[in-house]
Amino acid sequence: MGATAPTITPAVAPTAYGLLLSTGFLLGLTTVMAGLASGLGWHPISFLFWSALGGGLVLATFAGLAGERLKPSATLLRYGLQAGLLSFALPNILSFAAIPHVGAGFVALCLAFPPLLTYGLALILGMDRVSVQGVVGMGLGLGGAVLFAASRLTGAEGGGLWAGLALAAPVSVAAGNIYRTVAWPADTSPRLLAPVMVLTAAVLIGAYAILAAVPLFAVPATWTLALLPVQAATIAATYGLFFVLQRVSGPVGLSQIGWIGAITGKALAVALLGESFPLILALAIPLILAGIVLVSRRPR
Repeated sequence: MGATAPTITPAVAPTAYGLLLSTGFLLGLTTVMAGLASGLGWHPISFLFWSALGGGLVLATFAGLAGERLKPSATLLRYGLQAGLLSFALPNILSFAAIPHVGAGFVALCLAFPPLLTYGLALILGMDRVSVQGVVGMGLGLGGAVLFAASRLTGAEGGGLWAGLALAAPVSVAAGNIYRTVAWPADTSPRLLAPVMVLTAAVLIGAYAILAAVPLFAVPATWTLALLPVQAATIAATYGLFFVLQRVSGPVGLSQIGWIGAITGKALAVALLGESFPLILALAIPLILAGIVLVSRRPR
């Protein structure tokens, strides 16, 4: 059992907010990049595999340059496998596979649901406590998330199956948020855990691709290869900040990147992919932002 993340104090709260906004923005960007790649002919799982592998190698390189040394152990391997499956491989396989059917905007909206699920799990496990601010904040955030989802469900092209798969991803993300905290290996830095999780997830995604007969080496057009380093760099930046944010704000605080990712992902999908922006989102976004502020300031 590793040490849980410390409570945010006024001195570190600005840093936590900055990490939250940055990581959430990058998370939304990865979803839109996947939608762009799918629209250009990439198989979503193939694009996910190569970009995850690249991102993991970038993270490992930076860890090595910073003097971090990997000490293989059964504990670290188990952490990498379970965190990689719950937090990266499974939710991204579900999300990336659904994007061609329901759109990147809808998948981005699904990012809005892990905060409430994570908070519920944390309460059940005694990792957090019930408070008026926390409950009201989660209620506001959930209200905004429901409005987000409702704005897209009415026009989803892929029907219930693909929408259901996309909505299953947040359950895995929430479980991963809790697992990474309670199983955090002792004396292991965020800088080292990030490449361990992402590279292990890449292996799991590659194994799935082989079993599912995904054409990993099929490139729709040579120039589209330029998307891979961009997505790999985005993944590296996302998960480089991801573990630092978890150390600072805990699993519930970290989970709020889903709300930021949903907002930015939808905005980028509108700007870059030509998706519509329903007026109902003008109400959803303030609700989510208000929820973030209340949850972040809740007593713990």
